[in-house]
Amino acid sequence: MDDLDKKIIFELQKNGRLSNFDIAEKVGLSPSPCLRRIKNLEKNEVISGYTAIVNEELFGYPVTAFVSVRLENQTDGTLKKFEEGISKLVEVVDCWLVTGNRDYLLRVVAKNLKTYEKFMREELTKIQGIASIETNFALGSVKTKQPLPIK
Repeated sequence: MDDLDKKIIFELQKNGRLSNFDIAEKVGLSPSPCLRRIKNLEKNEVISGYTAIVNEELFGYPVTAFVSVRLENQTDGTLKKFEEGISKLVEVVDCWLVTGNRDYLLRVVAKNLKTYEKFMREELTKIQGIASIETNFALGSVKTKQPLPIK
């Protein structure tokens, strides 16, 4: 991957709806070689897809919770069961396996505190192998969904 590929990726991260012509102009290429590079980046899975970023609050999910989960143990079976269970919960929009005194960090969206409580009681706590759960509610967003600092 050379500097032109990095420039293309940076521009697509800022605006995935740019036309090939606009991207080519921004990075200093003609449209045909620019499109070939984009197709090659997609083929090599450097670009893994395109998506719309939805305003969660306007869509009815103003509550964001960061949930730390510690498992009873870290055996392959326990990790697999947790990950299978969490993948079925639509309220969990992000899930990371992390280091430290917790095993997973989740980002959960909810319509309000009552629906979050219901989610916790009726869905999350039903996943086998969870030893403890700690929730922090976001008060506001400072910085999200920024392009990778590709240089």
